[in-house]
Amino acid sequence: MRVPNPARVRGVSLIELMIALAIGAFLMLGLVRVFSASRTAYQLSEGISRVQENGRFAIDFIQRDLRMVGHMGCVNDQAHLQNAGAWRNTIPAGTAGSGVNFPLGIQAYEATKSSATTMNLGTAAAEWTPALPASVAALNPSAGSDVLQLRFLASEGAPVDRIVVAGATSTIEIPPARWAALTRDGVAAPAMFGLADCSFVDYFLPAATNPAAGTVTVNTVLERYTPQPQGQTMLYRLESVVYFVGTGASGERALMRARSGANGVYGAAEELVEGIESIQVQLGLDRNAGTMPADQPSGYIGGFVRPSAMLDTEPRWRAVGAVRLGVLASSPNRATAEQAGAGRSVLGVAFTPEDVDDTRYRFGYESTIALRNRLYGN
Repeated sequence: MRVPNPARVRGVSLIELMIALAIGAFLMLGLVRVFSASRTAYQLSEGISRVQENGRFAIDFIQRDLRMVGHMGCVNDQAHLQNAGAWRNTIPAGTAGSGVNFPLGIQAYEATKSSATTMNLGTAAAEWTPALPASVAALNPSAGSDVLQLRFLASEGAPVDRIVVAGATSTIEIPPARWAALTRDGVAAPAMFGLADCSFVDYFLPAATNPAAGTVTVNTVLERYTPQPQGQTMLYRLESVVYFVGTGASGERALMRARSGANGVYGAAEELVEGIESIQVQLGLDRNAGTMPADQPSGYIGGFVRPSAMLDTEPRWRAVGAVRLGVLASSPNRATAEQAGAGRSVLGVAFTPEDVDDTRYRFGYESTIALRNRLYGN
């Protein structure tokens, strides 16, 4: 048997192999850590982006309707209220505080908090001050979030050509081509209408509508607009909407909106923005919060209060000229990052989510909105 020449033996020793494995393991560990950090950064970046997007959309949706509060045609609701008899509502009131509770253009309901400055969404009671009207409670809003009711004439109307009064009914005629102005924003069949000029405003339910002919028949006499409507007489869709946080299609909290039909009965709520966990509202009161027509608003905001301080009195609701709006938004997926509680504060209220360990990213967004139709005597 031939013995191999030791000088010609090639290979690695056990020590060399162990050193190579150690270096390889160290490099793999580094790659894993880099990958994990990149994945965490991506998830956090995506979570922040979604929260910013959802918060911006939620604020924008509510802002648009808040700015319409007080719009009652040629002049605002405050101007009509200063003239006795200028405001006439023939829509049945139904339940007190329902969707057709005119002439109140805005009402809000404050969710009961854990304390004056804290809210625990996991243990929040389904209680509001003032108490929710039956028409709003039927929508099943989620606990821990304020509720906002808004009422106004839609931004676009149709000019009235003629009003024909026959007995106890009136038929309003508009150009058929302008009927589309009454059905914008996905409202195919308006349930309530408003007729307004620079002197009067009337609310009513239609007895019959004919879009092809451009006519709306109502079981009331609109004698003060006859015999010939003036150029400022317009027919509008009457809007009554409620914003709240409810359960969305994903089973998580979401911003919801419902429109009111006849007699204050809200239709099915529609989901607007996912990931909105709470709405918080503060109301800016005019320095003159008296009763009209004796006391007229000054157009200047004297201070902000929470809805629970309104005591549900009509003169105070009429004095609201601005709104501070805040929303708490969360990422739809886990962001795998810890977050300081300061980011979960909205209008001075610190929030504890339902599951503080779910690693979702949360942030509060705030905005102050002037009710431009009510300020400075417009």
